[in-house]
Amino acid sequence: MTYKISNGLVKYGATVILDNINFEIRGTEKVAVIGRNGCGKTTLLKLISGMITLDNLDSDEDSYIVTDGKPSIGYLQQMSFSDETITVEEEIMKVYAPVIALTLKLEDLLKQMETDCSDRVLKEYAEAQEKLELMGGYDYKKDIDIIFTKFGFELLDLQRPISTFSGGQKTKIAFVKLLLSKPDIMLLDEPTNHLDMPTIEWLEGYLKLYPKAVVIVSHDRMFLDKVVDVTYEIEYNNMKRYPGNYTAFLERKRLNWEKQAKDYLEQKREIERLTTIVEKYKNTPTKVAMTRSKLKQIEHMDKIDAPDRYDTSTFHVNLTPIVEGGKDVLQIKKLQIGYDRVLSEVSIDVKRGQKMAVIGENGIGKSTLLKTLIGQIEPLGGSYSYGLQIETGYYDQELAGYSSDKTVIDDYWDEYPDLKQTEVRTALGSFLFTKDDVFKSVNQLSGGEKVRLYMAKLFRKRPNFLILDEPTNHMDLVGKETLEKMLKSYTGTVLCVSHDRYFIKEIADSLLVFNKDKVTYYPYRYDEYIAQNRGEQAVAETKKINLVSSPSQRNPGKEIAKKEQKVRRLEQQIEEHEIKIEALRNEMSLPENAMDYIKLFELQSALDEEEDQLEQIMEEWTMIS
Repeated sequence: MTYKISNGLVKYGATVILDNINFEIRGTEKVAVIGRNGCGKTTLLKLISGMITLDNLDSDEDSYIVTDGKPSIGYLQQMSFSDETITVEEEIMKVYAPVIALTLKLEDLLKQMETDCSDRVLKEYAEAQEKLELMGGYDYKKDIDIIFTKFGFELLDLQRPISTFSGGQKTKIAFVKLLLSKPDIMLLDEPTNHLDMPTIEWLEGYLKLYPKAVVIVSHDRMFLDKVVDVTYEIEYNNMKRYPGNYTAFLERKRLNWEKQAKDYLEQKREIERLTTIVEKYKNTPTKVAMTRSKLKQIEHMDKIDAPDRYDTSTFHVNLTPIVEGGKDVLQIKKLQIGYDRVLSEVSIDVKRGQKMAVIGENGIGKSTLLKTLIGQIEPLGGSYSYGLQIETGYYDQELAGYSSDKTVIDDYWDEYPDLKQTEVRTALGSFLFTKDDVFKSVNQLSGGEKVRLYMAKLFRKRPNFLILDEPTNHMDLVGKETLEKMLKSYTGTVLCVSHDRYFIKEIADSLLVFNKDKVTYYPYRYDEYIAQNRGEQAVAETKKINLVSSPSQRNPGKEIAKKEQKVRRLEQQIEEHEIKIEALRNEMSLPENAMDYIKLFELQSALDEEEDQLEQIMEEWTMIS
């Protein structure tokens, strides 16, 4: 056990945020904390980090936090830097202050050793050297380079002042700093926000191999499935622990609910049966003992509660387009997008009813494409045109975080001034703004609430072409599932930038993939795209094998000799890969690598690559041998 909260309580003023908290991190567990927006997930992270403390219970029960020793705790949140005029490298090097101090001490000891080679100085030097090695003092520059570039930065960016980066980039810099600090307990609040798919996939592998504990608050279902091995759910102010990842949690929760419902109904029927007997014979003298026995049987039962209904409250709206629009929704011809330089060139035709996801690395034009299509940015070349009666609705991930002193009701009413108050209240109620919620100022809303308010205004227009930029950011899991259902049944057209792979898998029927060298259109779903990418090399090799020369050129003896030569070459490659795989596995098991998770991650990546190549060669060998 590394960390434990028992029977905890957290209040803001008189409002209870978390009650009866029983939470535990065991060893190096990767723990997910999930639940509806506003249920207290971030409050729990702040409690673990020490930013807030437990409140006193009204009862005599014990409430406490215990830890093994004094674990270092690192917390990723939307953080600001104390001095944004310094460079990124200067900010990151704050993590290594103890390493630098120890390095300076070693230099001083070396100078002492020029005149004093006593056992005391030699021993002090050896101890300091060993401590520096344990702290990673000889490899930290390599760690900085690897992690910094994995987050999409160039090494030259280390010399830039922090103030020159965007808000999303600053969050990534904070993330890099946290990873380099290697805390005993790492706390991550929505870690995949602002990250592109390649970085998310790298982070999944990194965290899975991280040799310490991680606690993650996230609505990224695929990310949770690949990283976590324990899931805590907060629902109706109660917290419950489930073994396994997000998918395992869903299944276990369903089974638990069904068992409780079954047990509850069975007990209810048994109580009704016993009560019927008592009522029937309670006035019969010869049955008094029997009726008392039945009553005691009921009294001594451990009463089973009816299971709570799932908290599935969510927004709802009629999204059917008011105008159907033409079949040709959007034509893009060699459209060059960017600001002061061309980031990418795009050519596609979008048809009515199509649901296209735009994916790829950050910084090469995905959001810029959307901004160009809605007229916020001028194209640098090429052209685009909308079809007949196409009405667009644009969701901007940045505008969803806008600030305003207006109340929720006034903000919505200003968008639709012709509506009556009851119509405004009804529309806001459909997006979970009820009672006094409508009189909150926009600035008081959480990120998820601002998303709902923005969508309430957007979806009221019922356009036939939705252009969405990261619509699931800040949404909880139920909200994401609701949006997925709405978009699946939506008869209009969707063009959506997203890094949420699960969301893309559910709603997209085609993909526009941005790479540094080109933009490629794929007329099929995300699962097929992933399968094709993984099997592309194997398919290419198979095609080469299946190529047969024309009958006039065929030489059976020569072909047999070529085949045998090919088999021998493949068998030699198989043996070479098996030797490499065995060597990598042996290196991963070495004691000196046990805590070097950068090294372990590199070895695991190399092992995965070797095993993939071996599998492809084995498939080819099987086909021709």
